[in-house]
Amino acid sequence: MTRTPDLVTLAVVQMHVTDRLEDNVSRAEAHVREAARQGAQVILLPELFENLYFCQVEREDYFGLAHPLDGHPFVGRFQKLAEELGVVLPLSYFEKAGQAHYNSLVCIDADGTLLGNYRKTHIPDGPGYEEKYYFNPGDTGFKVWATRYGRVGVGICWDQWYPETARVMMLQGADFLLYPTAIGSEPAEVETPNSHHMWQRAMIGHAVSNSTYVAAANRIGTERVGDLEQTYYGHSFVSDYTGELVAEFGDREEGPLLYTLNLAEARKFRAGMGFFRDRRPELYGPLLTTDGVTRRG
Repeated sequence: MTRTPDLVTLAVVQMHVTDRLEDNVSRAEAHVREAARQGAQVILLPELFENLYFCQVEREDYFGLAHPLDGHPFVGRFQKLAEELGVVLPLSYFEKAGQAHYNSLVCIDADGTLLGNYRKTHIPDGPGYEEKYYFNPGDTGFKVWATRYGRVGVGICWDQWYPETARVMMLQGADFLLYPTAIGSEPAEVETPNSHHMWQRAMIGHAVSNSTYVAAANRIGTERVGDLEQTYYGHSFVSDYTGELVAEFGDREEGPLLYTLNLAEARKFRAGMGFFRDRRPELYGPLLTTDGVTRRG
């Protein structure tokens, strides 16, 4: 097994998106190349960067954006890019598998190898984020991949609000946690809108309670789909293992945001905090229920 390096340079890419696949993929590739030029070893692009965030509305036509992983129109291009640059690329895409559709992510190692596929576990459903119309609930379970540059755990967008997601990936041995996302404004009728502050705090909480680095890549810009319009709030960031916000973009910057993770120091700190030593999983049975009592068969 490859030893996890003590230091890893991470880049999260913040970018705007159009309704043209080639335009988005070429821009994403340019950002990856720039991140690698600056020394990044692991590079995270935003969620579903291949097109506008079509989940604002429910339209049958948008199912046509999905493709099987085998023969996918751009995954192979990024495999070659990862091999050329020697970087790890967790890559979001809209997957078609038989009659099912998933919000998925493949992890590409630094030699271009596909390490595996993750299908988004938590699927939101609300005004402007109609994902349950498009995506089946993920069936892969949470994933952690042993890459050239450490054990990478990746959730997708709505997964980032769930402490269970982060904890499971850490129990599976993740060295750091990444979340590609697409989030911003919501329709006026939404009674419980979030902000980039709330969004960041949720993930920073995971960083603190798991003593690990956490990073997220978001899109920017205003996108109109059907009769709806949303402005994505950016604020891609990296948090260290104490919950300190160590790198952050605003709501307009575009490109790669880099930070070097000291995984050796994080491992030492995590052991000293004792959060994993003092866990009591035998008492966590209610977490396996929806009502706190009834276990599903």
